[in-house]
Amino acid sequence: MRIIVWITEGTWPAGIDAVHTHAADDADIVLLHVTPADVPGAAHSAFAGLLGRGHPERDPGTRVEHLAAASADQLLDDAARRLGRPCARVDRTGRVEREVVAAAEGADLLVLARDGDRTRLGPRSLGPASRFIVDHAPCPLLLVWPEPAPGITTIPPHPPHAPHPSHPPDPPHHR
Repeated sequence: MRIIVWITEGTWPAGIDAVHTHAADDADIVLLHVTPADVPGAAHSAFAGLLGRGHPERDPGTRVEHLAAASADQLLDDAARRLGRPCARVDRTGRVEREVVAAAEGADLLVLARDGDRTRLGPRSLGPASRFIVDHAPCPLLLVWPEPAPGITTIPPHPPHAPHPSHPPDPPHHR
């Protein structure tokens, strides 16, 4: 069994803990981190806009790229240490949601943690990238809460009943 665990800042421990709980001892575990491709580009664009394009030696885009790689390495190291068993580490760069979906192709399970509003149950507990991944994953998912799940009292109230389009509302009563 091949299990991909999406490692993101702030929620990765929950994914690792889920592997401890749900994965067989002989499962192949892949820790996946994705660095957004637009991070170094944004730093470069800001620099070029402020100081012009004539100073490539001072361009922060390269420095940001190195910092992002170091941060990804640290997250993957921390996750592997917490996992405490052999695993593969994969660091990709690109559109986060698409890279995670592509990496999950052929996997038996993708583990990810909720990354949106974690104060209540519901669809907003998923950020935009996670929502995309849940909707497009090419394999089964294990979606976990990074901390204890909120109570069911946090579910929004049921919306008022609207008439079904094929049943027009009753005509008003005339007196």
